[in-house]
Amino acid sequence: MNYIVFDLEWNQSPNGKEAEQPLLPFEIIEIGAVKVDSSHKILDTFHALIHPQVYTSLHRMTREIISLSEKDLEGKPSFAEAAREFLEWCAPDPVFCTWGPSDLLELQRNLAWYGLPSPFPFPLFYYDIQKIFSISYEDRKTRRSLEFAVDYLKIPKDRVFHNAFDDALYTARIMEYLSEEAILSNSSIDYYRTPGSRRQEIHITYKTYSKFVSKPFSNKADAMKDRVVVSTRCYLCHKNARKKIRWFSGGGRNYFCLAWCEQHGWLKGKARLRQHTDGTWYVVKTQKLIQEEEAYSIREKQEVIRVKRRLKKAYHAKAAEKSNTPPQADGASSL
Repeated sequence: MNYIVFDLEWNQSPNGKEAEQPLLPFEIIEIGAVKVDSSHKILDTFHALIHPQVYTSLHRMTREIISLSEKDLEGKPSFAEAAREFLEWCAPDPVFCTWGPSDLLELQRNLAWYGLPSPFPFPLFYYDIQKIFSISYEDRKTRRSLEFAVDYLKIPKDRVFHNAFDDALYTARIMEYLSEEAILSNSSIDYYRTPGSRRQEIHITYKTYSKFVSKPFSNKADAMKDRVVVSTRCYLCHKNARKKIRWFSGGGRNYFCLAWCEQHGWLKGKARLRQHTDGTWYVVKTQKLIQEEEAYSIREKQEVIRVKRRLKKAYHAKAAEKSNTPPQADGASSL
């Protein structure tokens, strides 16, 4: 099995959000890739600069981050030409590796914008080397920059950063410090395409947690009433775990719950609601076994949120009461 380690650089609307194409917020202007075998040795490389067709002037932030100018992109192939060449170079059934979760998403957005067929299966699994670096060397939660990981592993910094080819090469070098088992046991799921029905919903169990990706819902309320979304089943024994704290909003689009498995103990649930461009919602739910201390912290989190809501409700009630108080007549005493 060969891995395709790739990185992209992209441009955005130089005239701000109002001039942005909603279905193409980022236009790819560079593809860099390295083909790596199962021993994490480099077999081949790919590099292409792309002449932009939508955002033809570089955004100021793009200029600051990458070492390219409009002149560098003049006369270069279109995205369609570069993408076809890249996907052909990848060969059949490529296994993709990236630094972070964004590159596959933007690649698929650009393919769709230019009317190119998507070669990717559903569901699309890939390996996020940024996440796997954290699992292997840190706390599983922290997400570091590529340069941090290079410094941490004392990899020679003989190339620039924020260049698609050089970043792909650095990512491939970092893979040399990761075991094959660490990579293969920690796949990620791409969310550009998500389940369209109950039958397509994704259930996957990792070593320390489980993940579920739901079908679409018309609104957030319907999503959090769905029996599969709100279920709490232990991913080790597959028995229903009894909820001790029902699902509650942690602010924003995140919901939490706490359940108890008679065989394995405390189970923490986290549901993240995400919205598609068509306005529908889907849920990414994770469940993991936790210790007593973390279970207590979830109880505290719920109580803090309750107190804040009560205070907010009381504040608005008092403000409404004041606004309804009739004004005093001129010269009237307040005593």
